[in-house]
Amino acid sequence: MNERKAYLAGGGLAGIAAAFYLLREGDFSGENITLFEAADIAGGSLDAAFEPGKSRYFMRGFRMLEDKVYTALFDMLSSVPSLQMPGRAVMDEFVEFNRQVKTFCSARLLVKGKPVDARPFRLSLGDRFRLVRLLALEERQIESVPIDAYFSPAFFESNFWIEFCTTFSFQPWHSLEELKRYILRFIQDSPVLDTQTCVRSTKYNQYDSIVLPVKTWLKERGVRFRKNSIVSDVAFSRVSGKLRVDGLTVASPGGEQRIAVEEDSLVFLTLGSMTDQFSIGSMDRPPHAIHVSAAPAWNLWKRISDVSPEFGRHAVFSSDLDKTKWVSFTVTFSNSLFFDHIERITRARAGTEGPITIRDSNWLISFALPNQPHFIGQPEHLQVIWGYGLYPDRPGNYVRKKMSECTGREILVELLHHLKIDYILDSILQAADCVPCLMPYITSQFMPRKAGDRPKVVPDCASNFAFIGQYCEIPDDIVFTLEYSVRSAQTAVFNLLNSGKRPTPIYPGWKRLKNIFNAIRTIFR
Repeated sequence: MNERKAYLAGGGLAGIAAAFYLLREGDFSGENITLFEAADIAGGSLDAAFEPGKSRYFMRGFRMLEDKVYTALFDMLSSVPSLQMPGRAVMDEFVEFNRQVKTFCSARLLVKGKPVDARPFRLSLGDRFRLVRLLALEERQIESVPIDAYFSPAFFESNFWIEFCTTFSFQPWHSLEELKRYILRFIQDSPVLDTQTCVRSTKYNQYDSIVLPVKTWLKERGVRFRKNSIVSDVAFSRVSGKLRVDGLTVASPGGEQRIAVEEDSLVFLTLGSMTDQFSIGSMDRPPHAIHVSAAPAWNLWKRISDVSPEFGRHAVFSSDLDKTKWVSFTVTFSNSLFFDHIERITRARAGTEGPITIRDSNWLISFALPNQPHFIGQPEHLQVIWGYGLYPDRPGNYVRKKMSECTGREILVELLHHLKIDYILDSILQAADCVPCLMPYITSQFMPRKAGDRPKVVPDCASNFAFIGQYCEIPDDIVFTLEYSVRSAQTAVFNLLNSGKRPTPIYPGWKRLKNIFNAIRTIFR
């Protein structure tokens, strides 16, 4: 058994994945692995909770998976025991669920409350050629270039853009380089962008289906989770031309503690956070204003960034919150009126339709009816949906306020008017609890960047530490995915252990002639 110690700043998916690989590949003792998590529960952005006193559910996000893109995540889930299927792995549970529940969007786009044909992309000839040309451009040619500097204004009114941006949460001012990576990584799925038949889902929300079984497996092996603990500073020293971490400052309710890092110990630092400083409202209260100065995950990156130019440039991603925020909402219904209406217009039961976007919404609302129950232990009479608005600072079509300033009730009223079911508005509202959530950094990882803005997972100058999460550089892979977090953990652990093992291979769909041909044919349909 390896007696080395490991310290992990951040208990999100990247952190728990790093702990997993230290155990599986590094033969670490669980008691020698410590995760520091700012919240009172591990899982980072993959949260999901029930509030018993209010009989409502809440989750900040909703994730869709795909067979060929999420190979690193699936590698981890293949080795974690399922909590729902004794004797089987979480991956077995995932495969079995998706064998039974398949996605097919018949109402991908709604206008005036009714489905419209989402199949034709309605791209101009010029933008079609720009899309094809983009696939051939090298990343260095489009560094720091926003999407709207490359395409025509008409591109952003096309069905292609509306479907793509609401599936992945892109904005016109986001990174063209990242857009290209997304197109290449999902190129095999381009013919089904409208029907979303490539989508795979977890049986429950991602906390219950992914975080909980992984965390349970880690705890059973003695891994230490220190909740409400923030790594606020890191002490570095230079040894033989390399930087090493020799101390951590940890802030917790009991005060600050300095932890000496032993010479052979490893340190994994999560930089930034897409859900830092999120704010929750209620049915009758909007989310509160943003307090940037109190963002712990970003403050750590700011504090250490002067140590080495290899540590990246945090301000590229965190300095313009108007371009990185949106509002999500979780609605718990205690009657079936809403679900009945959506299942009627889509002709599909909950969990099989996929994401629905209201194309004529000023907020560009998208929502999903996941398979029910979406939470372990969810009562049969409760139903849960999740949605978000990509343009939270625009006034609504019916509620003439910014989405970011709206209560849950106002967001739900806007949604019901768009769906043309305002004639039963009171009956739905009386049985609903809508929780809005403002997230100022939620798409910060999409901001235009250039080489060096994101540090390598293991910088050239590093001897005993690595950076993990959404803001380090992993060639060819895409941020804002569970895959990126797990792959960063694999890369960090395998490199620091000098194991010679490589991360799970990325599926090179863009190198398959069949995929390229189908993608180009789809662009011109």
